[in-house]
Amino acid sequence: MKQYDVAILVGSLRKDSLNRKLAEAFVKLAPPELKFSFVEIGDLPFYNQDLETETPPAQWVRFREALRASDALLFVTPEYNRSVPGVLKNAIDIGSRPYAKGTINGRPAAVISVSPGALGAFGAHHHLRQVLAGVGVPVLPSPEVYIGNAAALFAEDGSIKVEATRAFLTTVGQAFLTWVQRNPK
Repeated sequence: MKQYDVAILVGSLRKDSLNRKLAEAFVKLAPPELKFSFVEIGDLPFYNQDLETETPPAQWVRFREALRASDALLFVTPEYNRSVPGVLKNAIDIGSRPYAKGTINGRPAAVISVSPGALGAFGAHHHLRQVLAGVGVPVLPSPEVYIGNAAALFAEDGSIKVEATRAFLTTVGQAFLTWVQRNPK
């Protein structure tokens, strides 16, 4: 069985992040061919082209190496002011630079947006898809994944307690595997 390394980028840095909880639950529901690793983005200095030298910031190097080692990307994002959090956009800027040499370009991806509200971060989800299209990241077209009312989804152990959501995320995991297989980096 071929395994695919998937880098997970979570757009929420909050200690009790619903996005991270959802990402952790998704990992357990996904097909075994997908091997996930969380790539931290909270320590990345803001992208500044002046720092794009032979010795860029160590955090950028670590981040880019983690992405380079991946076969695919999973973005899990909340919505801040109808868009993605700045920390996630910054990570995309770092991962897509230097121009035409970025480490995210061409890697297949999926987007999951998570919100305690009813809309499931719909605005951030679509804004993120637009940004990823601009840097050449092919995103799983369907199913689109907006997870609303997220605070009510988790059991004490962090698993998804709502059967319909668990079944949907299992379907998403299989669709993502198929997408990754059809769109090799």
